Amino acid sequence: MTTETNTGSCCGSHSCGSEATVDVQGVGVTTVYKVSGMTCGHCEGAVSQEISALDGVTAVKAVADTGEVTVSSAAPLDEEAVRAAVDEAGYELVGRA
Repeated sequence: MTTETNTGSCCGSHSCGSEATVDVQGVGVTTVYKVSGMTCGHCEGAVSQEISALDGVTAVKAVADTGEVTVSSAAPLDEEAVRAAVDEAGYELVGRA
């Protein structure tokens, strides 16, 4: 887990990537969340890594340009667990998209 905190952007005012995807295996439920503060590939990777560590998560796709994170899981996830994972990555879960 990371202890990094984000105060707007990890990379300043430029973008250093587009979309980070973490595929684990299989798909059951897909939920799209809005996350604020992601601006680049590093941001996407940090959010994807933390969410993918949650029990039951099978795939995560974060897109900084839209602020959306698509999460596939074996069963519905507890939104507070997702919020804690996003917070651990240094970003803010706005809610479901």
